[in-house]
Amino acid sequence: MPVISYAGTHNSAHSVAASTQHLNALIESALMSDTSRSQYAAQSQALRESGVASATLMDPKLKVGFGGLPVESFEFDEDPMTNISVGLMQQFERGSTLALNQQKANQKAEGVAYQIQVREREVANSITQLWLELGYLQHAAVLIEENQRLMVEMERYIHTNYSIGNSEAQDLLNTQLQVNKLDEKLQSNQQMQNRITAQLSEWLGSEWLSSNSSTDSSTKASYELDWMRLDSILQSHSSHTKHYALLNQHPMARIADANISANRTQVEVAEQSFTPQFGVEVMYAYRQSNNMKGEPASDLLSAYLTMDIPLFTDNRQDRNLVAAQYQVGAAQYQKDTLLAQMNAQVNTLLMDRVNLAERIARYQERLLPQAKARIKAVERGYQNNTAPFGDVITASTDELALKIELMRLITDLNQTNSKLASLLGGFEYQVFEPSAKYQEQ
Repeated sequence: MPVISYAGTHNSAHSVAASTQHLNALIESALMSDTSRSQYAAQSQALRESGVASATLMDPKLKVGFGGLPVESFEFDEDPMTNISVGLMQQFERGSTLALNQQKANQKAEGVAYQIQVREREVANSITQLWLELGYLQHAAVLIEENQRLMVEMERYIHTNYSIGNSEAQDLLNTQLQVNKLDEKLQSNQQMQNRITAQLSEWLGSEWLSSNSSTDSSTKASYELDWMRLDSILQSHSSHTKHYALLNQHPMARIADANISANRTQVEVAEQSFTPQFGVEVMYAYRQSNNMKGEPASDLLSAYLTMDIPLFTDNRQDRNLVAAQYQVGAAQYQKDTLLAQMNAQVNTLLMDRVNLAERIARYQERLLPQAKARIKAVERGYQNNTAPFGDVITASTDELALKIELMRLITDLNQTNSKLASLLGGFEYQVFEPSAKYQEQ
């Protein structure tokens, strides 16, 4: 699969690499303090502990009582049949039910553990999207300020010419209007920057937000990033439309696999219901009276083995087994649907990638050079009194709009890469496993 590349307009390869490294550090910091990862780790560990509990035999039952007590005297030593009994009963599960229950709990725990990776990719993509948008706004503000400085210089020049009668009043008013419009664009731009910075604090924390509240100490973002790992993944994949081999490694697909495995184990559990269930009961009876010969009556010991026989299985065991088998099929269909959806998303993003790269090349090779040439021609015409001043403002405004549109396209391309990286595992952050123990924030 070909790699989409383009020449950066403002950022060098070094600055792009530095920005990518800084962003990865922010993502790692955000993930280390992310409580959702710890939540999934705790839930996974809870399921494993529950699996151990479910694989343990039921506690034995103690049975204490008396039997054969005469109701006329209520004496324990009057009748030889009277006894005080102590018994112990133990019930055993059917077949391999206990081991299968623990296996199913561990499979469910694995599925929950994969939610940690899903969360990591979601956080990485969300932070990257906002980072790129912030970088776009910051660089757009630089372009607007540069254009505004030129307009202010032009306003002074027109004002000087107007004072000596060489310029029209409408030229001066048009220039002043343009300067004020650029002021409004800058204020709107700053508002959006502040909004994105506040959104980033969801993962980076309020302390990071307070440290970036001032203009001097605010983080310098970028709208271009290094996607070396993503490009490597795409290059190693031969198919252009079928990406199931890559998507099978996605944690959502792993969760679906764990769900299928758990349902298959449930089928085995249902099959165990056709085997008998055994129980053991042992009782000791103490007698105080004498027997018919006047000798002390012997104590009694009883032992029983119980077994239920699953004879009428039509409406219980058979139906439970069929239901478990249907659940396996449903889980497999669910995974197929998930993979089809993600495969369509990847194909859509790859098409966007190609189209965005073509549009970026058009801006860099044709539109921007033409806009610069137009500005020079209009300025010469205005100096020679062959072009109105409005054409000068229009040409400058069009060039600014083209530069900002180009930055928008490059930003969109990088945001598309971020979504692809989330689907195909193209992020380069490294983070430790979360703690399952609750810690006060």
